[in-house]
Amino acid sequence: MGGIDFSGVSFGLGEAQFMLGNFINAVIKFLIIAFVVFMLVRTVNRISRMGRTPEPAAEEPAKPSTEDLLVEIRDALRAR
Repeated sequence: MGGIDFSGVSFGLGEAQFMLGNFINAVIKFLIIAFVVFMLVRTVNRISRMGRTPEPAAEEPAKPSTEDLLVEIRDALRAR
């Protein structure tokens, strides 16, 4: 597809040749594909959020006040 090609980059250690350029090419291709997939998923999530209507928040049942709790404790102690 053109562009910069790092496949010629290598270094030797003894008789072994390490093709570092191939690794660099693979990492660059991976990062490009990962970025495209990330943008695609992000866009799909935004579109799916737009189609949904927000659900009304369920109201919590009323909690007894401190005075109500103290009255219950007092009545329980009197009943003993």
